[in-house]
Amino acid sequence: MSGQKVIVTAALTGSAHFPSMSPYLPITPEQIIKEGIKSAEAGAAILHIHVRNPENGMPSPDIDIFRTVLTGIKKASDAVICVSTGGGMGMSTEQRACTVTTFKPEIASLNFGSMNFSVFHVAEKIRDWKYPWERLGMLASEDYIFPNTFKTLREFLSLFAASGTKPEVEIYDLGMINNLAFMIGRGHIKLPVHIQFVTGTLGGVPSTVNSLVTLVNAAREALGEGNFTWSAIGAGRFQMPICTVAMAMGGHVRVGMEDNLYLSKGVLVRSNAELVEKIIRIMRELGLEPASPAEARDILRLKGLARVNY
Repeated sequence: MSGQKVIVTAALTGSAHFPSMSPYLPITPEQIIKEGIKSAEAGAAILHIHVRNPENGMPSPDIDIFRTVLTGIKKASDAVICVSTGGGMGMSTEQRACTVTTFKPEIASLNFGSMNFSVFHVAEKIRDWKYPWERLGMLASEDYIFPNTFKTLREFLSLFAASGTKPEVEIYDLGMINNLAFMIGRGHIKLPVHIQFVTGTLGGVPSTVNSLVTLVNAAREALGEGNFTWSAIGAGRFQMPICTVAMAMGGHVRVGMEDNLYLSKGVLVRSNAELVEKIIRIMRELGLEPASPAEARDILRLKGLARVNY
């Protein structure tokens, strides 16, 4: 295992965390660009991008805000940019797919099954709300189903293929691995695939070693050894433990404020770069090294920065 290159993804802002949860959560395009550049300089090879309304921090599908962020990062960094098609609660399929069809990125996230995706339980922990929409949005998630039907997946994958964009397949539960195997069998997605195992989201598998091992083994059984690369996420306080286990198992990792707002118990993280630096310190204790953007492109077989549309 010594010397193995590990891809670090920094997920900069996401849509599940709300401005009232941390004053350091990047909201404006300028803040997200700055966070992306700092994270790349700290050692992240991939930057996972959502954007927000700069006026109130609400997750946004605004294509002009995405353009500002993507071009701003590209001017200063050669990091791989992975745009989100997850969007936010209530966004249409067309809104979610627009980042791929417009910008033709090297890689983009694709959630691979419908699920309960909830953060309503967090509302009881917040005393002071920065914006009126936040509490309503959190509570509404109790009755929210994140829709990713087979029809939606087929349509998304067609758009990905036409754009030359590699899907980063987001897997939250065992059934989604079966969904992936089915879509491969139908010819809608080509091997090798890249999987992001997401643990700790309410509605998905818990952040435990058993969960991660089960998901990885199930993917090996369904897809075959060597037919996929993979990375792991641990939500909240499980970010570093799950990522450490993933590295020990030969996987890649994702850290960042989309998934976790704390550097240590009770200590808010001030920048995504701090989380990147922390996982790289752990990585090096295991005899591993962070992959460069060029190495990440080679590992994931991406088309290259020269072929994006931003």
